[in-house]
Amino acid sequence: MSSNKQPVKLDDEQLAELREIFRSFDRNKDGSLTQLELGSLLRSLGLKPSEDQLEALIQKADRNSNGMVEFSEFVAMVEPDLIHAHSPYTEDQLRQIFRMFDRDGNGYITAAELAHSMAKLGHALTAEELTGMIKEADTDGDGCINFQEFAQAITSAAFNNSWG
Repeated sequence: MSSNKQPVKLDDEQLAELREIFRSFDRNKDGSLTQLELGSLLRSLGLKPSEDQLEALIQKADRNSNGMVEFSEFVAMVEPDLIHAHSPYTEDQLRQIFRMFDRDGNGYITAAELAHSMAKLGHALTAEELTGMIKEADTDGDGCINFQEFAQAITSAAFNNSWG
């Protein structure tokens, strides 16, 4: 069975983010993560792997059998999960959800619309939670969430949930 679809790959921005994460946990700056460094990285993501789980993960990722995980091995290890999490919804599904939150249909979700919609869904937000959600999603700083910002926030939330 052959498919004409190109395999989905991470884009340059995603690779740069992974490289930054990788470098921040590569304590001795040797271009590889030891079991201890990989454990620190995973714990920073809210995971609590046992030593056996860490060892198994390194054995699975370690393609050159040196007992450590280089950046290319790290990417190969996390890429399938990132690609799957990158787009858990179709664009149509995201637009439908966006329209539910964009109560006046002007193409933007205001803080008031977000608060009202979340309360209707049974998730009343505190002022602090509301401010935090707007601040996190509103990448252009206009105080509202447009569709692109909404789609990015939903995708990021899905990715974060896939790790925890």
